[in-house]
Amino acid sequence: MGLGERFRAAREERGLTLSEVGEQLRIRSVYLAAIEEENWKAIGAPVYIRGFLRTYARFLGLDPEEAVGEFNTASGVAPSLAPSAEIRTPSGQRSMKPLLWIAGIVAIALIGFVIYVYVSPPHSVTTAQQSAAPSASPSASAVTAHPSPRPQPLLTRTLALNVISASWLRVTIDGKVGMEGIFPRGTSKIFHGRTAVVRAGNAAGVALTINGKPAAPLGGAGDVAEKSFTL
Repeated sequence: MGLGERFRAAREERGLTLSEVGEQLRIRSVYLAAIEEENWKAIGAPVYIRGFLRTYARFLGLDPEEAVGEFNTASGVAPSLAPSAEIRTPSGQRSMKPLLWIAGIVAIALIGFVIYVYVSPPHSVTTAQQSAAPSASPSASAVTAHPSPRPQPLLTRTLALNVISASWLRVTIDGKVGMEGIFPRGTSKIFHGRTAVVRAGNAAGVALTINGKPAAPLGGAGDVAEKSFTL
């Protein structure tokens, strides 16, 4: 029995439809159908296929690593990609290594700006006042004003997202979906709200910054992960 047939048989044993499984796993049923038909081209890059295979296998009680290994053998694709390797997005567009450098530069610039805002001293303002009356005292010719209050940085309740390796993503802010789909390396976006839920098909390919502070990685390469945050 082939890999896809085993997935279909395990699902039918539980009396579930593709739509019901997709709703529970939050994966589109067309991708689940593609796994059962072994139509890998309908899913896209191997990194997405491995992530969906692991999630679907765990749900059905199958061995996720055995399923991924069988896919690797059948497709002739290497088990994992090196960090500097080139990958292709589902649209066929190449994601080149320079985009990773651009994303890194943007992240460094953002961190530098946050540090500058917090550590830079307030500027004092000196106002020269010249008296128009002839009898004015020379000692009152200049007055130093009190330092103005330091502005508060607007970094609270903020989620900054950077895609460092192509991944399927869904970001929900305060219960509303802010972005969903497959995004290439170099994609970045900032969200504002009170709560956030981030789900990624390639957990290691997403870098998050919560209220100006880098968050812990969502998971490993090819893992499907979901995490909630209070902003």
